[in-house]
Amino acid sequence: MSRKSILTFSQAKAEPMWLQERRLTAFDKMAELEFPAIERVKFHRWHLGDGTITENDYSANIPDFTALGDNPKLVQIGTQTILEQVPIDLVNRGVVFTDFYTALEEIPEVIQTHFGRALAFDEDRLAAYNTAYFNSAAVLYVPDYLEIEEPIEAIFLQDSDSQVPFNKHVLVIAGKESKFTYLERFESIGKTSQKASANISVEVIAHRGSHIKFTAIDRLGQSVTTYISRRGRLDRDARIDWGLSVMNEGNVIADFDSDLIGQGAQADLKVVAASSGRQVQGIDTRVTNYGQNTVGHILQHGVILERGTLTFNGIGHIIKGAKGADAQQESRVLMLSDQARADANPILLIDENEVTAGHAASIGQVDPEDLYYLMSRGLDQETAERLVIRGFLGAVIAEIPISSVRKEIINVLDDKLNHR
Repeated sequence: MSRKSILTFSQAKAEPMWLQERRLTAFDKMAELEFPAIERVKFHRWHLGDGTITENDYSANIPDFTALGDNPKLVQIGTQTILEQVPIDLVNRGVVFTDFYTALEEIPEVIQTHFGRALAFDEDRLAAYNTAYFNSAAVLYVPDYLEIEEPIEAIFLQDSDSQVPFNKHVLVIAGKESKFTYLERFESIGKTSQKASANISVEVIAHRGSHIKFTAIDRLGQSVTTYISRRGRLDRDARIDWGLSVMNEGNVIADFDSDLIGQGAQADLKVVAASSGRQVQGIDTRVTNYGQNTVGHILQHGVILERGTLTFNGIGHIIKGAKGADAQQESRVLMLSDQARADANPILLIDENEVTAGHAASIGQVDPEDLYYLMSRGLDQETAERLVIRGFLGAVIAEIPISSVRKEIINVLDDKLNHR
């Protein structure tokens, strides 16, 4: 790790002085900061970054995008932007959906105001690492009072043939009373499987009265060790509906957090996850109620196959002064192997009276009688297990608002099961 390499990169990209100083300050603070607290997951010795900051020059693994629709779209492979597609009427109405450095030219004050607002760089060591070492980024800005019907789609591809670290920062800003659907994909491509790390930070700023339907499908490869943070900051009467699908093949720690700052803010988090092989996944899903009459609900279901490990930590925290707040959570894990390991940890921290809070958690195996019934009807064991898994995760998947995304998540799950 080197302060000089960060400074050299920042100067080469002609970054503004405020960002250059933010990077260097984050680098200086890393050593004194703790790792994020992911209960019951031993990840501190994982390879989560090698302290280099470089760019991809070229990728030979460019997928065919001709079949994609004409909705707003951004595609990046590593640090390179491959495709930008924003209808001219949205551009004329002030929508910005582009790579980070183009956005810095188009809306510099907006970026400076909001970068790091949802997740401060000095919150923990991995957040500081992302701020210091991110080598590519994207920005979505939707102005006040604008409602967009078509889904806005971001595709971020990690090239498995490249040794460049996958350190990504995504900034989504919803103006007052705006409304839109955002679909995000993280996926590995390429033929080789070089060991790699990914440090991903996604900040979502929801201003007063805005409504974001945020859906994500994560499927990074087996050789990629990943830390991913998605953090929402919600002002008065803002709402984020999260639908998050964690289908990576490598080891993962994930932090999915919503800070309900303004009165009447709402966050609804739905998470599905699958672990297989010897994969370890630790998922923290947290809602913190700061404002009065705020609502935070968490629903997460996961399945484990073979020797996989999956940990769900559901955290609801009602801060002193947040009267009328509602914090509910449910975490359930289904194991399809005697060698699987699971944890479902409900945590409620209540610092105020006149609130509503509750939790539920369960871990169990497939009922042999259910499998026997299905197999007695002519299904083989693998197909029977697949149907049981679909039924178990279906309660969460059915709540995701986009039908095409629901089908895609099922297809991704089937693909993961096929590679057991």
